[in-house]
Formats: sequence, structure tokens, C-alpha cells
Amino acid sequence: MGNVRLPAARIVAVVAVLVMAGCAPRGQSMDESGGGAPAPSAYAGVEELPEQLAADGTTVVVGDPAAATTVRLYEDPRCPVVEEFEATGAPALREMTLRREAKTEYTLASFRDDRVGGDGSKRAVNALRAALDVGKFAEYHAVIFENMIVNELVGGYTTASLLKLADQVEGLRSETFDSAVTTMKYKDFVTASQKTYEAAGGDDPRGPGTPAVAINGTEVDGDRYDWLFEKESFAALLTSARN
Repeated sequence: MGNVRLPAARIVAVVAVLVMAGCAPRGQSMDESGGGAPAPSAYAGVEELPEQLAADGTTVVVGDPAAATTVRLYEDPRCPVVEEFEATGAPALREMTLRREAKTEYTLASFRDDRVGGDGSKRAVNALRAALDVGKFAEYHAVIFENMIVNELVGGYTTASLLKLADQVEGLRSETFDSAVTTMKYKDFVTASQKTYEAAGGDDPRGPGTPAVAINGTEVDGDRYDWLFEKESFAALLTSARN
């Protein structure tokens, strides 16, 4: 995205301010009486997270629908900056999602194919959509980005590599899933999702870049964009929005 990284000391100082900004202690109800029903228990793991395709037909929603914080996330499976985000700041979002404090709305782009060649992004997006059919999107998404660098070094995701990665997700492989990956069953979804990404760019028809993040409708940009790549600072942004 071309943003300059902030000095670590400055990030820590601002994070401390954000953490102190909330009025209610963690886990305490905002109900004035202090009562109300107990909060539902956290999800035990990624495999328990609810996931669904939104009514717009392109947004994949992962997490408790009632979560107070909504994170809109634009990603291309072949983007190295997204891979960095998934390995650094994104764990903070996963932890909040497991605690039912946040949910993520994914828009999957595939523009990297046009820039570096091949069709790996499109194939990966198609495979992720197929995984959603059996409630395995979040698990498969994690596996894909954990293995992005290795696959990109050999030219990007292929049908064979995507099926091999699917072996790491219990219960994902089946004749139906394999066929969807092999035949590009969801190519229309891939195209529509890319158009949704481009439309999010506003004045830039190429799209907002990846990763692009908005928390409760507010885009993370400027100096704060650098915070996406540091777990504690991103967690502070998320906590500030929740409070």
C-alpha cells in the first residue's frame, strides 16, 4: 500500500491510549443494571465459527452474527502483503472472533493474476467458495495463506495444489468439493467478487488494494494502516472500536 511504518515506540504509546479509551471493563455488561443474560461462551476453535454467504452474493461472513465489531476485509490469495497481514496482525482478529467480539466480512479479489500471470488467485477464490458450502471456509482460508509463499514460488495455486492443501482440513475433501475445484464451479462468484472489490476503490477503479480493512465502517488508513501488521496494535484498534 506504500505506507511508511511507524516507529515502534510511537505505536506502543498510541496503543496504550486506545486501550484506556474504553469505559467498560472487558466482559462487563453495558446494561445499567449490571444484569442481563450471561455472555455466550467462546468458540473452541476456528472449526466452530459460523460462516455464511451474505445476501449480496459475494461477501463471506465469518463469526457470531451478533458480534459488536464488524471487520470488512479485502484480500487476494496471491498478494504477499496479505500473507504478511495474515501472519502478523490477523491473529488478533481471529482471537476476538473466537471470543464472539468480532466478525469478519471477506471480499475476495483476484487481480493479482492479471499483474503477475496465471490464474492462481481465481482458482483459490473458487476453492474457498467451494469450502464455504461445507462450512470449512475459515479453516481452508487459514491453510491457504499459511502455504501462500511456497505455492507462489512455483507459479501460484493450481487445481492440484489446492486439493492437496484441502487434505489438511478434516472433512473438506469429497467428490463434490473436488469437482467444484477442478471445474471452476464458482467462476461467476470469482468474477462478481472481483467486481465488488473494484467498486470498493471509489475513485480508483482498480480497487482499494489488499489487504484493505474497515472496522465498523471506518477504513484503516494513513499511519494506522501500519498497525495491521502488528498483533498488539491491531488488537488495540479492534478493542477501541468495540468499546
